[in-house]
Amino acid sequence: MGIREFPGGAPRGKSIAVGMRRSPDVSPRRLSDISPQLRQLKYLVVDEAIKEDLKWSRSVEDLTSGPVGLTSIEERILRITGYYGYQPWAASYKREERPRDSPGPAEAQAPAGAEAGGRTSHRCWRCSRAQLKKIFWGVAVVLCVCSSWAGSTQIAKLTFRKFDAPFTLTWFATNWNFLFFPLYYVGHVCKSSEKQSVKQRYRECCRFFGDNGLTLKVFFTKAAPFGVLWTLTNYLYLHAIKKINTTDVSVLFCCNKAFVFLLSWIVLRDRFMGVRIVAAILAIAGIVMMTYADGFHSHSVIGIALVVGSASMSALYKVLFKLLLGSAKFGEAALFLSILGVFNVLFITCIPIILYFTKVEYWSSFDDIPWGNLCGFSVLLLTFNIVLNFGIAVTYPTLMSVGIVLSVPVNAVVDHYTSKIVFNGVRVIAIIIIGLGFLLLLLPEEWDVWLIKLLTRLKVRKKEETAEGAADQGSGPQSKNRRARPSFAR
Repeated sequence: MGIREFPGGAPRGKSIAVGMRRSPDVSPRRLSDISPQLRQLKYLVVDEAIKEDLKWSRSVEDLTSGPVGLTSIEERILRITGYYGYQPWAASYKREERPRDSPGPAEAQAPAGAEAGGRTSHRCWRCSRAQLKKIFWGVAVVLCVCSSWAGSTQIAKLTFRKFDAPFTLTWFATNWNFLFFPLYYVGHVCKSSEKQSVKQRYRECCRFFGDNGLTLKVFFTKAAPFGVLWTLTNYLYLHAIKKINTTDVSVLFCCNKAFVFLLSWIVLRDRFMGVRIVAAILAIAGIVMMTYADGFHSHSVIGIALVVGSASMSALYKVLFKLLLGSAKFGEAALFLSILGVFNVLFITCIPIILYFTKVEYWSSFDDIPWGNLCGFSVLLLTFNIVLNFGIAVTYPTLMSVGIVLSVPVNAVVDHYTSKIVFNGVRVIAIIIIGLGFLLLLLPEEWDVWLIKLLTRLKVRKKEETAEGAADQGSGPQSKNRRARPSFAR
């Protein structure tokens, strides 16, 4: 095994092995040249001060730090004997400075580093693939929310031309909520590794209502009020479609986000956020401007009041659910929505019958009912609620809310070609203001902290780039001269 000869071999500082130093003019080139000194290693007596220096030196720490440190035979001998000017406490002696002359250790570490780099890049690629997959699902969910919400609104508008019964349509569509839990159980059987029977899954989801499960008292105290709010929300929304165009209805319903914040701040004592107060003010200003856009006619004012009432019922539903029941898992939410469908069948069915016989919502015969429109509206509304409640499993919740906002321009395009809507300046400004307020409400609670951190990082990065550029310009010629020097020059 050969030992590399270092120029300027006269060691400086204290000597570790007394009487074992040779003249720098006669530097050994083989291990056999220093074999007498190696036999005397067991008789070495090292000074305590030197021990302390070695103890706190970076080289000794590197020596004990594993395979990355100084582990070769040559370096250990040089450290003990003090030959070639090698000093353990000097940080100038680094493995990276001699990759060509000592191929053994460097080449031994190269595959490990390459393997680690490969694993790191593979991990980064895997993370990027996961993020891309979540974003892809997010785009799909946004399109599904937008199309289902806008489609259900347009189909409801078409249905009322032949079937003027908004409450009956609400009752018919709410009955489809019964399918929530069966659809969830099908997904559970397909995806879950531990498959449970329907009875076992039902009992486990019933724990959401308390230790006793779903009792008659719980049904009337915790499920029935939400069934009433659900029916009022949909009925007021559909009744408003009869009065005003679908664009105004969809954009005004976006104000429910502002109402949720205000009720949560008052009832749930949620954190106060100035930006959300601004968003709520924008929503209220948009409602006023939307009312002014048609000149405060009674027909439009009633329609706008119905939509605002629908948004208020929706906000009250969400806040009360969080107050009384808290947060629900997917199975619990599916069971709860199915229970609302059961409540609708048992206790709301009498109302459409009463409206029919009192001729408030009357149709001549069952053959005249557009069953295709009714079923299409029900399927789209069911799809919208399924994606809105379970889409969080595959993407971000904010993206799902964006889909509701995107339904506004879709309805505007459809109304432009199918109705006599006039997009004057006041209506366009009102739509923009309400949409802006809705987007402000989607900001997370720590958005200001994140913004400050982002600006700070950008400033620090800009300063570092400026400093690196100045250093490169100032030390460019010197670094070139240093590279041009031979390795044995002082």
